[in-house]
Amino acid sequence: MKPLLAAAMLAWAAPAAESAPPSPPAASATSDFRFSGEMTQGGVLRGTAPAGIADLRLDGQPVPVDRDGRFLIAFDRDAAPQARLTARLADGRVIDRPLTIAPRAWRLERINAPLRPTKSTEAFMAIRKPELERIAAARATVTDAQGWRQSFIWPRRGRISGLFGAQRIYQGTPGAYHSGVDVAGATGDPIVAPADGVVILAADKPFTLEGNLLMIDHGHGLNSAFLHLSRIDVKPGDKVRQGQAIGAIGATGRATGPHLHWSMKWNDARIDPMLLAGVMGGG
Repeated sequence: MKPLLAAAMLAWAAPAAESAPPSPPAASATSDFRFSGEMTQGGVLRGTAPAGIADLRLDGQPVPVDRDGRFLIAFDRDAAPQARLTARLADGRVIDRPLTIAPRAWRLERINAPLRPTKSTEAFMAIRKPELERIAAARATVTDAQGWRQSFIWPRRGRISGLFGAQRIYQGTPGAYHSGVDVAGATGDPIVAPADGVVILAADKPFTLEGNLLMIDHGHGLNSAFLHLSRIDVKPGDKVRQGQAIGAIGATGRATGPHLHWSMKWNDARIDPMLLAGVMGGG
């Protein structure tokens, strides 16, 4: 997969008014959105809404908008080709924008062997269920973090050993796709915050799969998760700054060797960290 390059500015002209009286009325031609980012599967868009915005929704899902009109939306790895952004202005006018989501050429590996069924024993689920509940509760946490506005940096520079969205196909049956980006490293190598945020989860003991798990909220539904850490240097509720040391690479949980797994979500959408941090030039 060839990584997507720099973000492009995107804009749409307002639609012409219909001949019949609209209900609610259409927005005037001077009202419009401005976007920067990647309108693609796993991509993120930062936008500026028209003046007088009262409500914004992506496919019916509420999207928070700051006082200066700035907002953020993102698209899941398996996002459909079309989405719809709907804005209602304070005077009742409506802007309805269709969005075309570009597909990605994911790295697929075809394996001539059957997919092994996942073992979900009662004993395993007794441990796993509370872990999943903690992760869900962390992601539901709303903070005042403003890191979503920043240009993200890599939490650790090094060789990319796993790409977001990569997937194995077992005799025609797809396995789970890779939900983040892996960066190879040695146990104890420090990692830093890719953007400002608030710590929403810092495991006090290793999770069964993720090992020592650290999660940071960047605001507006955008969050980062760092898996398999050997050490966590922050605690829940801490405000962290971009570039601040937050932990160290490890091989805890289900890992075959030391590396950093960095995954990101916007609400329920899994997104590609590389599209935010950019192509890593060496390491």
